[in-house]
Amino acid sequence: MRKRSPALSLSSYGTGWSANRRIAIVAAVVAVLLVIAGIAAVVTGSGNGQRAPDTAAPAPAGSPSASEAAPEPSSGPGSVPTPPQISEPVAYARAAAQMLWSYDTRDTSRDQQLAGMRAWMTKESTYADWASVSGHVPDPLLWSRMADQKQHARATVAEAHYPAAFQQALAENPSEITKAYIYAVTVTGKQSIAWQKGGGGAEERAVTLAMQCRPSSNCSLVAIAPRVAP
Repeated sequence: MRKRSPALSLSSYGTGWSANRRIAIVAAVVAVLLVIAGIAAVVTGSGNGQRAPDTAAPAPAGSPSASEAAPEPSSGPGSVPTPPQISEPVAYARAAAQMLWSYDTRDTSRDQQLAGMRAWMTKESTYADWASVSGHVPDPLLWSRMADQKQHARATVAEAHYPAAFQQALAENPSEITKAYIYAVTVTGKQSIAWQKGGGGAEERAVTLAMQCRPSSNCSLVAIAPRVAP
């Protein structure tokens, strides 16, 4: 079997959250919407694949983080797509997951990758958890080695849904809905990776994303949850 080269991965969550951040999360939403995963609060979601008619389901998934500021690209946007103008959480989560699982070191620098990803984030610093997103981009040395191998990846999304626990919490605490308009969506799919000299492979992917979709506004990304909710 062909040995795989290092790949940009979103399948693990390696950074801890401070006590202040966990307190901010709890203060922002009812406690039953949060699943404690060791070092982090995980947002779970509502529904089964589509948003229920006339129902909003917010749930804060993070608080401000500045572990790595997103630099502005110096020469072009690279291959990261611009965020779509979508106001439906599941649809936006599908697009965001596809973006997060895709990259191309042949025409995109690490700085461009980060800047492109940052454009998808909510501008509300109270909720944005940039560390949970930027933390999944390889460090500069690894990105350089990936670029030497001309490594690139594309992604396909198979399914997206609101996790059941979020739906239950929403039913039990409907008054919490309008506090932040943050939805949790679990997305599954496949990431296909290729590099020079015919190298390649594919991996199944699953991630729970927190999306902010305020009424009459386009959605934006809040955070990558530290584990996938059912």
